Amino acid sequence: MASDRRRSTDRVALWIERIAAVMLGVVTLIIFVSAIGRYLFTAPLPDAFDLSRLTLAVAIIWGFASVAYRGSHIKVDLLAHMLRPDLRRWLDIVAWTVLFIFTAALVWKIGGRVLSQLTGGEVTMDLRIPHWPFLSAIVLGLVAALIMTLIRIWRIWRYHEDLEDYETIPEEAPHE
Repeated sequence: MASDRRRSTDRVALWIERIAAVMLGVVTLIIFVSAIGRYLFTAPLPDAFDLSRLTLAVAIIWGFASVAYRGSHIKVDLLAHMLRPDLRRWLDIVAWTVLFIFTAALVWKIGGRVLSQLTGGEVTMDLRIPHWPFLSAIVLGLVAALIMTLIRIWRIWRYHEDLEDYETIPEEAPHE
């Protein structure tokens, strides 16, 4: 039963990672097409700078949602490895709770920015594309990060999980 829940959460995390990957691909495509247009045809893609920075922000935040679940970020855990497992668990809970509070603050502030953009009407320079859809995608990514962080905190507290499962490369079975 617990492994079924874990598999379903892993599938959600995989979709979150796919969204981040697609958005990163879109950023790469925008920059590539703009560079080709600028240097070969002296006609860069309109709004390439604005579109690439807004799309990159979406990709980063959705990647952050993946990190909020998998914990696959850069970290120094010298202190944690010197602690007994029960103390390490509490240290993990505190650390993930701090991440949750930080992410909740981001949702609150950027959510307020989205609401102000709906009436304010900030747009890109050339094509006049509104910023609020990009900011909304960022808020959705942050909400996904909040949910995934809560799931991680629950698993640490309830099932005594740590991040070792995500930090090791699974060995493949030998081919026969």
